[in-house]
This record gives sequence, structure tokens and C-alpha cells, in this order.
Amino acid sequence: MEKAGLPVAQAFLSLRLTKSAQPRVDEARKWLGRGKDVAAAGRMAGLFSELEADLLHVAISAGSPVLTYFRLAERYTLKAKLSKQMRSKMLLPIVVFVLALLVQPLPSLVLGTLSPAAYLWACLRPLLFFTSVYGLFKGMADWLEVSGPSMLRQRIETLLINMPLFGPMHVRRNARDFFESMALMLEAGLPMFDALPKANRAIHNQLIRSEYSRILPKMQRGDSLAKALDQQIFLGEERVIGFVQTGEASGTLPEMLLRHVNIESEHIADFQSKVAEWFPRIVYGLLMLWMAYGMLAGNGAVVPEMPADL
Repeated sequence: MEKAGLPVAQAFLSLRLTKSAQPRVDEARKWLGRGKDVAAAGRMAGLFSELEADLLHVAISAGSPVLTYFRLAERYTLKAKLSKQMRSKMLLPIVVFVLALLVQPLPSLVLGTLSPAAYLWACLRPLLFFTSVYGLFKGMADWLEVSGPSMLRQRIETLLINMPLFGPMHVRRNARDFFESMALMLEAGLPMFDALPKANRAIHNQLIRSEYSRILPKMQRGDSLAKALDQQIFLGEERVIGFVQTGEASGTLPEMLLRHVNIESEHIADFQSKVAEWFPRIVYGLLMLWMAYGMLAGNGAVVPEMPADL
């Protein structure tokens, strides 16, 4: 609608999102009616994050937010696709798990060795445990998004960085977010010294963010971006330095950064796809082992007894 030249306020009237998000759209439309631009209105309504609002503000100042809209849309489309893929692949293992919980103690209920209340508790106990574990991890992830620096947060983030297999991908994801945000801001016309601290906010891990905050002082002392990145830890992939050197030499730094970001996004998406593919298989394997253990231990299994007169 922006590309077609439709006024922002009229475009917002045409937006129909989910029930949870629609009130934010309506609130943003009210701020637009009071003279705010789309970046400020979206921030005040909680529709845009601080980073998204900064990107849109710079793009509006440069002329048009169309390209920024497209960049953000591509980013969130990929994120939604991977999330949907993970949920769809996990649906069947969850169904199998629930059925196993219901079936395993059923023979004891039929034989009368297990009361209905005990059967219900035997079914619900593992389900409540795993639901609590999931809620704990989700709550921790949400807490890391909004909490300030603390010793507990530092320990958790250090653990995330040092995790086998997932740790390096966690670093690459944070580095990708930094370079993507900086590229979008530079592309929209924001000066480098203004873009760096704003792009730094795109990094969620405080330890990685602290390391990247050293780039700006180096550049203020006269270093190029490529030199400021030299010997920088948490780069994710060191090839970014080559892209930066090429971009600075040719005057196409935003384009070269986005090229690096696209390569990194493909690698991260491939890793997440493999996780989405293999995680359900691991869950299936654990379920089979758990059910086999229950059968071998005789937990709820129907074992025929030899008649006493034989």
C-alpha cells in the first residue's frame, strides 16, 4: 500500500491482524491521527520494537520506508516459516506421547489394581512435569528479552554460548542480527556512528553486545570498520571482514553486509530446519525407550499368571 502511494492512515484502516495484535493497530492509527509518523505511532502503540521504529524513522527521513518494509517482511516471514515447521513436526510426537500416557496404566485400571483417581494422576503427572519444564524454558527466554544485566543472566548467557552445537549457532544468530540491523540503517541513510549503537541493541545476548560495543570507540579513534572488527570475538563467521573490506573499498558497504547477512540467514535456516527434522525423531526414540522400560518393568503390564492347580 505504501508502494502504491496510499496514505499511511488509510493503509492502517485496511490492516486486519490477529485479535491480539489488532488493538495495537487501532492504537497506532489514533497516534497517526494526532500527527505522529508511522515509526513513532507504531512504537507508542507497542506495534513496533525500538529497533523497528528506528529503522522506519530513518527510512522515512530518507524518503520512503518501502524497502525497509520489504526487508522486515522477509525477515519475519522466514522466522514464521521455521516456527510453523517446528510446530507441525512436533504435533505427532506430542499426540503419541499423550496416547502413551493414557494407554500404559490402562491394564491396571481394567484389572482393578489401580483406582480411577490413581489412573488419572498417573496420566497427568508426566504431562504436568513436561509442561512445567516447557513453561520454565519459555519464561526464561522471555525474561532474557526484558531483564537488565545481572549475575544470573550472565551465567545463563555464558552457558548458551558454550553449549555444544547450539552455542556457535547462538553466536551466529546474534551477529547476524547486528550486521543486518546496521546494514538496513546504513542503507536508509543513517551515519555510521549513529547506526552502530542502534544496531547494537539488536543483539540479545549481553556478553556479545558488550563485545560489539567496542567497535564504535575504535572507529572514533580513526579505524575502519574492517579494522575495528579484526580480532573481534563473537563474529560468527570471519568472512564478514572480507565483505566489509570490499564494501568500504567500493562504497557499497550496506549491500555487502546484506550479502553476508543473506548467507548467514541461509545457514541458520538450514540448521533450524535440521533441528526441526531431528528433534521429533529424538522425541520418538525417547518415547520408545520409555514405553519399553515400562513394559520390561511390568509397570501396568498385563502378565498372565499360571493357574495354581498346574
